[in-house]
Order: sequence, then structure tokens, then C-alpha cells
Amino acid sequence: MHPSADLDMLLKLNEDYIRAVQMSDVQRFKEILAEDFLCSLPDGSLIDRQQFLKQTALPVKISNLRAHDVQVRLMDKFAIIHAATTYDGADGRTSRGRYTDVWARRDGRWLAISAHVTRN
Repeated sequence: MHPSADLDMLLKLNEDYIRAVQMSDVQRFKEILAEDFLCSLPDGSLIDRQQFLKQTALPVKISNLRAHDVQVRLMDKFAIIHAATTYDGADGRTSRGRYTDVWARRDGRWLAISAHVTRN
């Protein structure tokens, strides 16, 4: 792939990832998460793909999740996406966070292999 095509694809996948979180879209995550995916959560725990999918299926307690300042760093067969987030909590208050996702190109497809999420 051409770097600009990879960048466009990764930006779309990033939007899909954010939308899937907000919509509890387990099916979309099944499509874009690698089998060996791991996620570091804000509480310091590390969960695997199955645990992430199980957690995603639970009713979402936030709304208006948005990604800001999205930065994609392409490095041949992998990419790192850094971004800030804003969202409204169950109490209606707006909160912020950050995430870092690592993507790998496997068999011609970009798959998320790792995620790290913070909130403040």
C-alpha cells in the first residue's frame, strides 16, 4: 500500500474503533482486533481480546465520545495512533482521556494489536 492509502485506512479504522466503543459494537471489534490483542485499562489492569469483547458488550455508561488531536505514526508494517478523548459520564460531566493504539498490517489488513487507555 501507498503511505497515504495506509494513513487514510488507519484514520478510518480509528473512527470505527471510537464508534464501536460508543455503540458497544462487538461485531466491529471482532473484525478489527487481532487474536493476540491486549488492552491496558485506566485502572492498571491488562485484558485480552476475549475480555475486551465481553466488556464491550456491556451497556455503555458514557456518551458523546470524541477523539481529538489524532496522530498516526506509520512505521512500515505497524502504526501507532495517539489521541485525546472527551466524553460525557453517566453524571453528565465532561471528562477527558488519552489513548494509544498499536496497529499491525497482517495478511494485507490493518489489525489493532494493543491499546492503552487513560482517563482523568
